[in-house]
Amino acid sequence: MYAKFTDDLITGNEVIDAQHKELIDKINDLLQSCEERSNKAGAAKMLNYLADYTDHHFNAEEELQEKIGYPGIEEHKKKHAELRATVQELYDMLTEEEGPTDAFVAMVNEKVTEWLYYHIQTFDRSVAEYKYMRNDPGLI
Repeated sequence: MYAKFTDDLITGNEVIDAQHKELIDKINDLLQSCEERSNKAGAAKMLNYLADYTDHHFNAEEELQEKIGYPGIEEHKKKHAELRATVQELYDMLTEEEGPTDAFVAMVNEKVTEWLYYHIQTFDRSVAEYKYMRNDPGLI
């Protein structure tokens, strides 16, 4: 099952939305590399790309939150740490196996794709709403 960027994932911040689309593309690249179960090297390479881009994206989000004085930044950082830990679990799982197993793919879908959907729809949207309200205090 591949991930899709749908309208319910739009935060309204063009940069963050573009990065979310790219994250979903990276997840799909990882899933595609897993189709050949013996492709351990390919899956590891795609997992590295996903991890690198995730760090880039999280740094951008956290910088934006600091810039706007977002009050929930510490909780948001903890959520980001959750995904980083999941990626490490995936590395460990891939290292222990001969290639990307069904359990590995299931973990990508559940703990990366589903996590990202939920995170965008709740935490990231909250940041976007806060930023919007700060930019136009007359709407409060």
